Amino acid sequence: MQTIGLIGGMSFESSVVYYRLANEMVRERLGGLASAELVMHSVNFEEIVAMQKAGDWNAAAARLGDVALRLQAAGASCILICTNTMHLIADQVASRLSVPLIHIIDETAKSLKAAGRKRPLLLATRYTMEHGFYADRMKSLGVDVRVPDADDRTIIHDIIFNELCAGKVLDSSQTKLMEIIERERANGADSIILGCTEICLILDPNRLPLPGFDTTAIHAKAAVDFSIGEVPSEKTEAA
Repeated sequence: MQTIGLIGGMSFESSVVYYRLANEMVRERLGGLASAELVMHSVNFEEIVAMQKAGDWNAAAARLGDVALRLQAAGASCILICTNTMHLIADQVASRLSVPLIHIIDETAKSLKAAGRKRPLLLATRYTMEHGFYADRMKSLGVDVRVPDADDRTIIHDIIFNELCAGKVLDSSQTKLMEIIERERANGADSIILGCTEICLILDPNRLPLPGFDTTAIHAKAAVDFSIGEVPSEKTEAA
């Protein structure tokens, strides 16, 4: 089993989900008391948010690049940035590494294409929905991403930062998100990307009016696939 390196803390609410999913997936696939080999560096999200608000993406890239190198030095055989938004600077981080950076957009595009979905609605932070990095990379991989209108983008962004990242999951906000999904389904969306790693805290991808793709789960699975490689034909029995 190869060691997974996680850059977490953005927010720590979703980092907890990454840790749980990776361990559950390893246990499910290997059996017994198997768990994931991983190392995590959790950053102070307040510092990263300040860089986002200032548009200082070079500083953010330098910060996460330094963290990635520490994880590599600690024995990580692959690196994950545990957030969609910070994949805006993923290529800059990856360029400093000698181990693979598993890219959340690439893995999500693979899942969409495997399911035959071509017009997904992206629910994410304003940075992810409005900067070109996400849609452009998806398009290069054969997927045309749709985003809600400006007012709905503000609603989604505020729910993520003011509520989900602070550990608040409100029924009223879930209702707002479902209303946005229904509007975009009427406009031709054929699937939903939970394109913020916190959105899985408020929306179940299996209980949406369109097929849902949870980027947190997709990313964690890609890491486990990399870590384990070929799964033994028989699960290891607990001692």
